[in-house]
Amino acid sequence: MSPFAWLARLPIKAYRKFISPALPAQCKYYPTCSSYALTAYEKHGFLMGTVLTVWRILRCNPWSLGGIDEVPDKVRIDYFKIKGRK
Repeated sequence: MSPFAWLARLPIKAYRKFISPALPAQCKYYPTCSSYALTAYEKHGFLMGTVLTVWRILRCNPWSLGGIDEVPDKVRIDYFKIKGRK
């Protein structure tokens, strides 16, 4: 893991330790957004980990259906399509 990816994980770990326990569970996805972000940085490094994390946070909103959303092993451009309701 690059030093930048390692550093990017620190605020996420701090959030999980100090802020998250005081809030009600809100994430509609599994794994949670913070777990997703940690895994994204681990698998894909700083740049793509950041892109994947931001994309996930944008999708985690009150209008989202949620569900299981694992970090992809390989990222293709069509991963970033907005998936409509079926």
